[in-house]
Amino acid sequence: MKLEQIKNPQFLKQLNIEELEELADQIRSFIIHHVSETGGHFSSNLGVVELTIALHYIFDSPLDKIIFDVGHQSYVHKILTGRAAQFSTLRQYNGLSGFQKKKESIHDVWEAGHSSTALSAAIGMAIARDLNHEQGEMICVVGDAALMSGESFEALNYIGSVDSKVIIILNDNNMSISRNVGGLSNFFSDIRMSTQYKNARNNYISFLSKSNLGKKVYKITKKVKDQIKNNVINDNIFGEFGLDYIGPINGHDFHDLFSALSLASEMDHSVVVHVHTVKGKGYPLAENDYYGVYHGVAPFDYREGIRSKESSMISWSEVVARHIEKWMYKDQDIVTITPAMISGSCLRHIFDTFPDRAFDVGIAEEHAMTFAAGLSNAQKKPFITIYSSFLQRAYDQINHDIARMQLPCLIGVDRSGLVGADGETHHGVFDMSILSSIPNLVIMTPKDAIEMKMMINTVFRHFQHPYILRFPKGNIEDKDVSLDKEISMGSWEKIIFDSQNALTIMTYDVKVDRVAHWLMTEQLPVNLINARFIKPMDENILDELSQTHQHILVYETDLMIGSLGASIAHYYSRKKMPMTIDYIGIDDHYTPQGDLDTLFKIEHIHLDDLKQKVKEILDEEGKS
Repeated sequence: MKLEQIKNPQFLKQLNIEELEELADQIRSFIIHHVSETGGHFSSNLGVVELTIALHYIFDSPLDKIIFDVGHQSYVHKILTGRAAQFSTLRQYNGLSGFQKKKESIHDVWEAGHSSTALSAAIGMAIARDLNHEQGEMICVVGDAALMSGESFEALNYIGSVDSKVIIILNDNNMSISRNVGGLSNFFSDIRMSTQYKNARNNYISFLSKSNLGKKVYKITKKVKDQIKNNVINDNIFGEFGLDYIGPINGHDFHDLFSALSLASEMDHSVVVHVHTVKGKGYPLAENDYYGVYHGVAPFDYREGIRSKESSMISWSEVVARHIEKWMYKDQDIVTITPAMISGSCLRHIFDTFPDRAFDVGIAEEHAMTFAAGLSNAQKKPFITIYSSFLQRAYDQINHDIARMQLPCLIGVDRSGLVGADGETHHGVFDMSILSSIPNLVIMTPKDAIEMKMMINTVFRHFQHPYILRFPKGNIEDKDVSLDKEISMGSWEKIIFDSQNALTIMTYDVKVDRVAHWLMTEQLPVNLINARFIKPMDENILDELSQTHQHILVYETDLMIGSLGASIAHYYSRKKMPMTIDYIGIDDHYTPQGDLDTLFKIEHIHLDDLKQKVKEILDEEGKS
């Protein structure tokens, strides 16, 4: 079969088991070849090949609506719904999204890039379906890690209290990006390993495969199902939510999948189908990947696997983690927290070295923040690092539980700014806007490794506030900095400054050195300020710029609303200081996916846009 010729999933219903197994092998090979060329989410999609085929075989999309929680594991779904020919454009500008995307297909009914939204969305859509007297199943594919999130539990509680039906497919691979943690994870492990349960399950599947599907089969097998629930899971998880339970099912066996999904479709109430899959199935390096290396990949040679490259450059995340580790040796009160991002935030060595002072709380950003607040309240010194796009979920906890009580902690905001191929749901351009209005926060944006380490030193030597440390995705050159070297809190840095110059550029992070290199090369009469503290701002420099009648150009690659530029304008307005201020930043919209150079150009925040703006201002100043 030529996958590129698939138009919709209806062809599946004409295939027998052997043909479906051949199709699964073909799709798995297609994903390995294409994703290794374009980059993308690798292991999660290899793990759901048979499950996705079975869903489209039993159900009728788009009448039956399939929601993939997070959506990064929807590549097989995209292939079966007619998008295989577009895979060479995966995650590129104007190309195929790495997540479900409503504008791409009528088969994509929900969009998400963060976990644990599917159940809430599904029950809302199910109730709307029933109010409209419409037909169709509502099916959610939710990972075991996502099910442990608070929003999923809230939704489960509600689903069990209403009559509208949702089919919940629990995709249990014992992984999020790296290994799962927590009591519910242990519960799933007990179910998988229970011989008693496996024996009962085999009898259950045997009943299903030999009988007519429907309510009669359900009644016949209900005693078996109840025995499983009572003897193994003690009816203390899904049963307590008022939900029926089928499983665990082998997620790579079509016989098991068809039997369980058919039974679920015949039920008239909500049900959980527990499907056990292997993340990375079919690619041994991914199957045995404990640390999440193959979760999301850049292009690589699939024949050799991902290999580390020798380079003097390392990721910002690793620079931060290494320096935090030095401080953990020095100060026994420092603890590290992550919400399921040990690998992404380069914390493995900290967790191995300080197992009693390093905590992975799972996909639970809200809990992670208040957990940090509790530790701080008890005189510990928490360091918690979260991707900018995930930090949004913990806004209330930062505001209510940390900043309001002024509990000292260091919050690393990883992947700040535009991140590229993951698109709208993952760009880290909102954190500054949502955090800058919160009292008591100190917000820092270092330009390089040296400045970042000095900021961390200052935090732990004067542990008095909640501190935000923003740093982007990408690599930098690491430099040694002693633990006693500090930076003045709230101070900006004059990179280039002559009071005779009429124009001052204000920027922060990696843009500082890039702009400095350009200005020095061109020898332009322009000042440059490294505004490394977003909050508090350096009012001495702001006042000096007013006194010398500087024209200010604020150059940012984040949203202009709630930006540094907005804060500067507010300062001058409040002080009644007349100033001319121009801005470069992202306007009031969501930025699409694409490589960073392309995105910077379409958003008009490229260095070339700054050059053009500076030329225009200097020309105007020369005429006046």
